[in-house]
Amino acid sequence: MNLFYQVALGTVLLGASCILHILALFACLPLLKSTAQHSWITKKKFKEILLVGMMIAAILASHGFQIWLWAAVWLALGAFVEMQEALYFSAVTYTTLGYGDIVLGPSIRLFSTFSAVSGLLSFGVSIALLVGLVSRLLPDDITGD
Repeated sequence: MNLFYQVALGTVLLGASCILHILALFACLPLLKSTAQHSWITKKKFKEILLVGMMIAAILASHGFQIWLWAAVWLALGAFVEMQEALYFSAVTYTTLGYGDIVLGPSIRLFSTFSAVSGLLSFGVSIALLVGLVSRLLPDDITGD
C-alpha cells in the first residue's frame, strides 16, 4: 500500500471510527435521561451508580466495537490471516499500548498509526462524557440537596 493510500484510507477510517464513537455515546444519553427521571429507583445513590454504570457500559461497548472494526480492516487488507491475531493487534494499537511483539511491514506501518489516533480521540471523548455526567451528579452529593 503506497503512502498516499495509507494516509487517505487511514484518515477516512479514523474519521468514521470517531463519528461512530460519538454517535454511540450520544445515542445512550436519552436512555440515561429517562433512567434519571424514573422513580422506580428510590435511593438517589443507587440511581447515580446506575447512571454512571450505564455510561461506562456504553463506553466499553463502543470501544469494543471499534477494536473489532479495526481488526476487520486488518483482515480485509491482508495484514493478518487469523482474527485472533488481528484482534490482538487492533486492541494493542487502539489503546496505544503497543507491545511491539507484532510489527507490520513498511508497506502498511503508517496506516496503523491512524488506529492509535482513533483510540486516543475516542478515549478523550469518553472521559469528557464521564466527567460531565459525574460533575452533574456530584454537586448534589456535596451540598446535600
